[in-house]
Amino acid sequence: MSTQQQQSVQQSQLAKIIQDLITKFKVTGKAESDRRGYIEVSKDKILEVAKYLKELGFDHVKSVTGIDYPEKEEFEVVYHVSSYSDLELAKTILAVKTKTSYKDPKVPSLYSIWESVWTGERETYEMLGIIFNGHPDLRRLFLDEDFEGVLDEDFEGVHPLRKSFKVKQEGLFVDKSS
Repeated sequence: MSTQQQQSVQQSQLAKIIQDLITKFKVTGKAESDRRGYIEVSKDKILEVAKYLKELGFDHVKSVTGIDYPEKEEFEVVYHVSSYSDLELAKTILAVKTKTSYKDPKVPSLYSIWESVWTGERETYEMLGIIFNGHPDLRRLFLDEDFEGVLDEDFEGVHPLRKSFKVKQEGLFVDKSS
């Protein structure tokens, strides 16, 4: 089989998976190339869709990221899923996207399905303030403990990747006196 034929088969497999998800879960999505595609899922269906994807052979999450859309007052969380065990799916990356509002920045954690979200969800929580309900250890990962920005019960705090974040002081680093 030629490389072009293999790519066509791969595209067909990804397109079939996305079409199946559209039909079964009423999501939107598209195969953007032979190995890349995306689906957009409401946060109330993301656990169900993730379980189904795992059953299909998507056995890990490569990355988790968050995007701030201040004009819409919402965040988007993107999981890039793939496979180690299925050699055909290993060539594929499917972006699973969901949105949440500024007023209620919570989405279900996918840790119970893919433990590989551990670090990515923590980083997205820390940098954007998105709460991942069900994550077993949602706390700071990269920022110093004295960084001003801990979420309180009203989801308020300072998060350096939010577009509203302002640097308080620019210039040279000054070491604190001991």
